[in-house]
Amino acid sequence: MVKPLYLVLGAIPVIVALLISVPLIMKNEIPISAANPTDKIEIEYTKHQLKKISYGVTERTGAQKTEILLIKNDGTLKYSVTEQGYLQPDIKSKLDEAKLNKIKALIKETGFIAIPSESFPILENATEYQKSNVKVSLNGRVNQIHWPEQNVTVGFIPPIVTMVESELDQIIASISE
Repeated sequence: MVKPLYLVLGAIPVIVALLISVPLIMKNEIPISAANPTDKIEIEYTKHQLKKISYGVTERTGAQKTEILLIKNDGTLKYSVTEQGYLQPDIKSKLDEAKLNKIKALIKETGFIAIPSESFPILENATEYQKSNVKVSLNGRVNQIHWPEQNVTVGFIPPIVTMVESELDQIIASISE
């Protein structure tokens, strides 16, 4: 039979290992320390609300609403909206340093800049959908990715892209209130 002292001594390293590893495993955020002050980033995020219009024999896809968010390296924001063909007044703002560093770290750590520009085919029966575009310039490297909503394509949209989209949508929601 095993002595209780050996059980206690054997349990101590296991408990210490759990205390160290559980927070690291459960952490789902990108460390902000990945963003260097010398990083130069510029992001242009565009969302189009598209609608397919049928003219009998021909069809045309037109934008009902277009939103453009431009983030400069110093954190300045410019948000433009065109709805039903009419340009709304631009909203200019400034992104706080912590949020800017979070986006820099997300793009840098996930390898977003290295994702190949793929074409996602749109399903034939899709009549109204959103198509997004992100153009990122990080330290001189430029990458541009176009993708539709997941429910109107058979292609798989990488989770990295949806994470970046979610962060940028949060910025739009905060400045357009």
